[in-house]
Amino acid sequence: MTSLIERYRDRLSLEPGDPVVSLEEGSTPLIEASRLSERLGVRAYLKFEGGNPTGSFKDRGMTVAVSRAMGRGAEAVICASTGNTAASAAAYAARAGLRGAVIVPEGKIAIGKLAQALMHGARVIALQGNFDDALTIVRELAQKHPVELVNSVNPHRIEGQKTAAFEVVEELGEAPGALAIPVGNAGNVTAYWRGFQEVGTAPILYGFQAEGAAPLVEGHPVANPETVASAIRIGNPARWEEAMTAFTGSRGRVAAVSDDQILDAYRWLAANEGVFCEPASAASVAGLLAHGLPVAEDTAPPESVVCVLTGHGLKDPDTALGKAPAVVNCDNDLSAVERAVFD
Repeated sequence: MTSLIERYRDRLSLEPGDPVVSLEEGSTPLIEASRLSERLGVRAYLKFEGGNPTGSFKDRGMTVAVSRAMGRGAEAVICASTGNTAASAAAYAARAGLRGAVIVPEGKIAIGKLAQALMHGARVIALQGNFDDALTIVRELAQKHPVELVNSVNPHRIEGQKTAAFEVVEELGEAPGALAIPVGNAGNVTAYWRGFQEVGTAPILYGFQAEGAAPLVEGHPVANPETVASAIRIGNPARWEEAMTAFTGSRGRVAAVSDDQILDAYRWLAANEGVFCEPASAASVAGLLAHGLPVAEDTAPPESVVCVLTGHGLKDPDTALGKAPAVVNCDNDLSAVERAVFD
């Protein structure tokens, strides 16, 4: 496989002499979802970013951010994270031979993501605060010390993430009519819009936040965001203005979905489309099922929609096991197993 940077370097923000720090990210599956298409009444596709090396879309931006950091002579990277950024930053720091440090909200990170960050050798600090508190602190640390901040406030992260839009257009042969996406820190919707604009397209963007962490919907920061969808448990998005510009420019909108709606979509995707994503990813599908695909008065309804699934379901095994059917215990006997399987 060709790395993301090698495929798109002429469209990225790297300097000529920057090295390439890659885990062969990108080229993730775009899966046609027949049952979802039936429910929505349009051709629906799933952009499954769980196919990236660390299991989330964050790898797209991290390869560019860490490559640029290496080019600048950085010796360490740091980030605040609800989980996926921590896992990705730790992996790419390890790949580059850099020190990595991640600040996570104490008790608010899914176990799979925590395990990744620790195994990749990052220094993991559990903060007695939320993500927004952690981001404030790491921004200050990056100003005081010679470390590279690799959150989505880093412009090279957005540059890498925009390549997902390139891939969608290449795979379909045209832009989709609409794109649905979960919204947390709002970097990803900002990146998709930039990517679409750079190839001369403008699909309608539908963004979805969890009801307990919906600052863009409510129009003000949320002091104590809460949702089962930990990846979007953010109360004051760093890319707030850019995201709202994207929704306005695409004639789209942002809306909220409940945790129950997110979990219903999460289970439904796994059971009906065979795609296991993390809960936050399912917000894109939950939003369409709850709100449909509304359009402005003078805008034609979209004939196709791509739902972005930002991370793999194995990121959060505790939620999966808590919502899955029970394991069936059985005696070591043929007839007992037969009854267990077929009754």
